[in-house]
Amino acid sequence: MEADARPVQSSNGPSSKSSVRVSSNRDDYMRAALELRPLIEAEADEAEKLGHLTDKTVAALRHAGIYNMLLPLELGGAELPFVDAMRVVEQIARADGSTGWCTMVGNVMGCSQAHVPEKGVRYMYANGPDTMVAGQGIPRGQARIVDGGYMVRGHWSYGSGIYHAQFAHTGCVVMDGDRPATDANGAPEIIIAHIERKDFELCGNWNVLGLRATGSFDYELKADEVFIPDYMCYPAGAEDPKRGGNQYVLGLVGFTAWGHTSWGLGVGRRVLDELAIIGRTKSGPFGGVGESATFKQSFAQSESKYRSARAFCYEVWTDVSDSLIRGERATLEQIALIRMAMRHLHDVLSEISTSAYRSSGGVALRPSVLQRCYRDVHAGTQHLLLSDQIYQECGRVMLGMASAKAHWNLLGVVD
Repeated sequence: MEADARPVQSSNGPSSKSSVRVSSNRDDYMRAALELRPLIEAEADEAEKLGHLTDKTVAALRHAGIYNMLLPLELGGAELPFVDAMRVVEQIARADGSTGWCTMVGNVMGCSQAHVPEKGVRYMYANGPDTMVAGQGIPRGQARIVDGGYMVRGHWSYGSGIYHAQFAHTGCVVMDGDRPATDANGAPEIIIAHIERKDFELCGNWNVLGLRATGSFDYELKADEVFIPDYMCYPAGAEDPKRGGNQYVLGLVGFTAWGHTSWGLGVGRRVLDELAIIGRTKSGPFGGVGESATFKQSFAQSESKYRSARAFCYEVWTDVSDSLIRGERATLEQIALIRMAMRHLHDVLSEISTSAYRSSGGVALRPSVLQRCYRDVHAGTQHLLLSDQIYQECGRVMLGMASAKAHWNLLGVVD
């Protein structure tokens, strides 16, 4: 990692007050996303060299309120419906995969603030909505209960966007002595703790194939253990929001499915955009690339597969959003469908980006937007939430093999 990829110096409290544009109109954010595209694209190469987004890109996204689209209204966010916010993130990811990834992560973190106790969000957002939260929700840490909160310890990987964050959203298993404490269902008790920047440090080890500019560093505490007040924590499986509309009942299972789907839609579109340019403009020893019958058929097949996957994603997310607007909770099957759509989309992305890579010849072999898309796609497909085991759980639900009391958690269905 280059020397420039070092942790920023943090303050001891929330971020300073700054100007953030907040609107309840999706069209305002769509316009902002399109207006930001030239800047995002211009900064992409430098961001890859640094291993995190540039300060210029982050400042522009923050000023436009893009990170706050799903933050509850009570905290100064826009609280857009999921489908509306999905279309905006799709455009950001179409401009650049890493920027889209950090944008979706920021909005997943914004959703999660619906579940943090009141005292905690009043501290974190004391100066308005321009507070950045990032981190790792998978419980790689441990938390032991003490008076007023928890003593937390651990080492966490993949803190996407954490270079510019003031707080780390961090998964921990609650311990009962030397064993995990269990909830009413007998499952390990897991909390999300918000750790201030002054208490953790980045490991500077983000050296990967794709999504290089996401700054997804490992991070660890500066001390062996750190006290986290209970008002800065919430149960990882929380579904009853303390603020915001009914859409926040989806919890982290739904929030993360929204994020990865939104990102994948944008990157997939950019793969085909770039391949179309190559088809129209590149010539080789056998003539124009796009004149090949094989190329034209392959491109049409890729377009068909991408558009079909995109339609599936918007179909299931529109259905879930409609239910939430009516004040209902998402059903077990609705959650299965949004997770199936997410996984199916990424399978399609892997296939079409590999086809595009092979069809483009030396263009994708050398540094190019298409090469970056290929690398980003095959970094995104490695995420734990896209595992075969979770897909298999979706199949169990769709087969009607889950019990009447079953519910989803991040890693599967609990009966």
